Amino acid sequence: MGNEHIFFGSFLLFIILMLSIDLGIFNKKDHVVNLKEAAIMSFIWVSFAIGFYFLLLTEGQMLHGIENYSQLAEITKKHLHNITLIPGNFTGSLKLYNQNLALEFLTGYVVEYALSVDNIFVMVLIFTAFAVNEKYYRRVLFWGIVGAVIMRFLFIFLGSTLITKFGWIIYLFGAFLVYTGIAMFINRNTDDEIDPDNHKIVRFAAKHFSVFPKFVGNNFFIKKDGKGYVTPLFIVLLIVEFTDLIFAVDSIPAIFAVTKDPYIVFFSNIFAILGLRSMFFLLVNVIHKFHYLKVGLSVLLVFIGIKMLGHHWLTEWGFTTVHSLFVILAILTTSVVASLIFPKKKHLG
Repeated sequence: MGNEHIFFGSFLLFIILMLSIDLGIFNKKDHVVNLKEAAIMSFIWVSFAIGFYFLLLTEGQMLHGIENYSQLAEITKKHLHNITLIPGNFTGSLKLYNQNLALEFLTGYVVEYALSVDNIFVMVLIFTAFAVNEKYYRRVLFWGIVGAVIMRFLFIFLGSTLITKFGWIIYLFGAFLVYTGIAMFINRNTDDEIDPDNHKIVRFAAKHFSVFPKFVGNNFFIKKDGKGYVTPLFIVLLIVEFTDLIFAVDSIPAIFAVTKDPYIVFFSNIFAILGLRSMFFLLVNVIHKFHYLKVGLSVLLVFIGIKMLGHHWLTEWGFTTVHSLFVILAILTTSVVASLIFPKKKHLG
């Protein structure tokens, strides 16, 4: 087994371990997650991501098992890393590679974490529309994240394969992100609603499953009179999974604007997804205050789309991952600060 397989396998084991600890130790009893608990868990997940950044900064070569200059040159070319290696200097070139790899991860992580906020808006609507008890939010989000990790894994490596075989698809991704960003800006003030009776997932479940008419504690499945049923809580879980699938269509192409390395795309995605649940509980009661955030996210998607469409020219002009990170942070900071300085006016009457 190569070093890259050991590195990736260790990361997957870390994810499984952390989710198992969360489910078995921190989640023994269903309860409403308070602000303090959410802040602590958010801090822990962000700390893990920062720790992973420093791991890549010092040991990034382990990701692909790079042991010599020729391997380094091959990997750099294959994944289109925006760095210039030092001819004949393996140590110096490796340092540049690791620095760039770590920066790509950090930038991708920030993009994914930011786009996850829009996911939170929709999750709030889902839980409200289906009148889910707050103490069951955590359980639904936990299994939703497990499903999201699996789906992201499949999407990312499929996307990487397509980009490797069909280079032009990167322009298709770019155009799609520009379109999505513009559509998000146009519809930013539209009141989102979820109809629990006519939602497509509800209709699908009613057609293919025996659905119990009411919630039964935190159960997804029950057996009554010898017959198996899915509960409304399971339907909510399906809708959360479906929602993440829709968001993945936006977020995964966005990461490929930052890096073409599928491992970095996966790592940045997964760290953001793992932190999504704690961020949900941290923001659920205040997210309405950041009313300019959707504007910021729409501008962010357009910027990333334009970057994908013009990546050749931008590279020639010296536009690096550092510049991308600064632009992304500026967009997000501006939208948050603007929301706080210019609060949304309350309608009278």
